Amino acid sequence: QAQLVQSGGGLVQAGGSLRLSCAASGRTFSPYAMGWFRQAPGKDRDFVAGISWTGDSTYYSDSVKDRFTISRDNAKNTLSLQMDSLKPEDTAVYYCAQSRGRIVTTNPLAFRSWGQGTQVTVSS
Repeated sequence: QAQLVQSGGGLVQAGGSLRLSCAASGRTFSPYAMGWFRQAPGKDRDFVAGISWTGDSTYYSDSVKDRFTISRDNAKNTLSLQMDSLKPEDTAVYYCAQSRGRIVTTNPLAFRSWGQGTQVTVSS
């Protein structure tokens, strides 16, 4: 399984943008689906966005649809999450993850490798 190292995140005002990146090393990045999850204090880890191993299929939670964009570059073994129109309720620790399969899934149990997490804080 791949080792995933995240970068990006930080503090931004509501309405602003941030970009998260996730670099994979070790075993293959493709042909596995990838995803982003987030966890706010005292809450479960929730699915945010997912992308198939080819990159041609994406899926978003209703809370981030039309604001966030997931993408991947299999040649560079990188995954990204562009977050626009951020809201205070987007505040959480964000995790990238590698799925055990090739298609998009929202179930965290289907993911086998996780990044270290990165804090995103949106102020009102």
